[in-house]
Amino acid sequence: MKKYGVIMAGGGGTRFWPLSRQKTPKQLLNLSGRELMVNEAIDRLSYTADKNDIFIVTNCAQAEPMLKATAGRIQPDHILSEPSARNTAACVGYAAMEILKKYGDGIMVITPSDAYIRDNAVFTRVLAEAVKAAEEQNKLVTVGITPTFPATGYGYIKFDKASAGEAKTVAEFKEKPDEDTAKRYLEDGNYVWNSGMFIWKASVILDKFEKLIPDIYADLCKIGDAMGTDNETAVVNEVYPQIRKISVDYAILEPSAAEGDVLTVPGEFGWNDVGSWDMMNVLHPEDKNGNILIGDTVAVNTSNTTIYSSGRTVTAVDVDGLVIVETPDSIMVCSKEKAQNVKLIVDELIAQSRKDLL
Repeated sequence: MKKYGVIMAGGGGTRFWPLSRQKTPKQLLNLSGRELMVNEAIDRLSYTADKNDIFIVTNCAQAEPMLKATAGRIQPDHILSEPSARNTAACVGYAAMEILKKYGDGIMVITPSDAYIRDNAVFTRVLAEAVKAAEEQNKLVTVGITPTFPATGYGYIKFDKASAGEAKTVAEFKEKPDEDTAKRYLEDGNYVWNSGMFIWKASVILDKFEKLIPDIYADLCKIGDAMGTDNETAVVNEVYPQIRKISVDYAILEPSAAEGDVLTVPGEFGWNDVGSWDMMNVLHPEDKNGNILIGDTVAVNTSNTTIYSSGRTVTAVDVDGLVIVETPDSIMVCSKEKAQNVKLIVDELIAQSRKDLL
């Protein structure tokens, strides 16, 4: 059965402000020093689906930069622009309808645009197992990351370790746990991190939409009926912003797991979502003092600190555990252990209508 890659790339990457902005969010940045994160995602996925069959779903503010960033890698008309952000259920449903209406049924291999994966060969093998399960069993398949430490920042998937085959039956999805619960999950051996990667037939997921979220399915059908016509863009712009906001996890996966219709393929291939500045050590080696220094930087008697310079010389002396980021129009300093709170700066800038910094 034909395989289609779908890359979800509509996020704002607010935890990487001031480098990440609305028109150039994290997925359009080169944080690794090798390539833009979205292009790394395309290249990884191309071992599973032909690049001519890879789609990107992004928001309208990012559509033009995305076209330029991915030129030569995927077809321009495979970049689907969301008129407004409606969470992942709408994103997945839109891509499924596009594929089914214009290209025919097939296996959708859905990944985020901004994750880091160290071992692409193992990742590709895990996806192959997931594709096989989705094709043979007509179920919803997720990729679960074998946990390596008791993480409290990830959701978890509980699965039946004794179930036959590489794809294991999912019992339930778990919210981000506290530390004691995360330790128990790690010791139990029946839990994996929820990677946000999904594999299923376009027809199967749309059947689930019709059954579990009929209101969203009805909206998607309106869009689907207009696909390939002169009215397609107008209908998308009219209908899409009205779609109810809900994640595909809550809307589809959790109730489907209760019915035994969800599988997970556990794997460990050096996955990390690199969600904030304190995680740059995933992409860059630390020096002997635990620092990550990028660009024109000078650090004296400094430890456990990340410094990023886009041009100007950034210096630090006698500090520990900071993140310091310089861009042409902004400087951001925060405690490394509170790096997740950078998004609060973005919230405050929105409240102050500082569009020039967004």
